[in-house]
Formats: sequence, structure tokens, C-alpha cells
Amino acid sequence: MTLTAAPARLSTADADFESRFAARLHWSAEQDEAIEQRVKAILADVRARGDAALLDYTARFDGLQAASMAGLELSAAELQAAFDSLAPAPRAALEQAAGRIRRYHEWQKQQGGQTATYRDEDGTLLGQKVTPLDRVGIYVPGGKAAYPSSVLMNAVPAHVAGVGEIIMV
Repeated sequence: MTLTAAPARLSTADADFESRFAARLHWSAEQDEAIEQRVKAILADVRARGDAALLDYTARFDGLQAASMAGLELSAAELQAAFDSLAPAPRAALEQAAGRIRRYHEWQKQQGGQTATYRDEDGTLLGQKVTPLDRVGIYVPGGKAAYPSSVLMNAVPAHVAGVGEIIMV
């Protein structure tokens, strides 16, 4: 079985946008305790059953069926195809954001890990302390918090810092 994961695409121009968006917002802050208990149960299940549990939860929560963890991985070609399919305006916005993030973190790397400040082109004052790692895992949430900026603000700095392996989930 070949599985191709794809990001959920919502557009406010679509007639069914409101119902599809509402479906992504299936929980509320008032249910914090219930959520906390459910998360504890999921974590215990993953500890006990490992990848089998992760595959079950991926099928249940994300609607993706996979026979193995490798079946959930996106290839570089699939990621590139998704990027290439973006409309010009959002693609340009992401490229601009990635460029700004990259320029700041390249400056940051030049500081040699010393405490320093940087003033962005729009006047924003930023500061830093750099500690690159050999490998990092970055989490990109879905649902209510599915923002491309989560990828940009985690992957670009890690790449600039020289992290050898970046794993995104």
C-alpha cells in the first residue's frame, strides 16, 4: 500500500470552508482536564505498544492508514511538489518569511554564540544565545495551530545553525 500524506488545505473562498474549519476546532479550552487525562492515556499506550500505537492514532486522528512508520514519511520530492503547488501569493509570503528568518539566524551564527542584539530592517530588536545540536526534532502542530510559521521558525534556524539531522513530526 502506498500512502501519500498531504497537508489539509482550507481556503476561505471555498463554499464549505466554515464546516471544514469547524471540524478542525473540535475541542475547547473548557475541556482541559478531560484533554489532560486523554493525553496521559495516549502516552501510556504509546509507551506500551510503541509504533503500533502511533500508527493506530495516526489512522484515528489524522485519517491516514499506514502499515509502518516508513509509510508516513514524506519524501523530498513530495515536499517539493507540495511547495510547487502553492499559489503565487502564499508562496511569495512563505519565501519572504523564510528569507527574513534565515538572514537573522545567519547573523546570529556569526555572533559565535555570544549574547548579542540585532535590529531587523523594520526596527524590531532581537537577541540571542546560540547552541547548535547534532540532531533535533521539531513539532509542527495540526488542528487549531496548523501554521507554516511553525516549520519556518524551527527548521530554518536549525538548518542555519548547522544541525545535521532535522526530524519533523
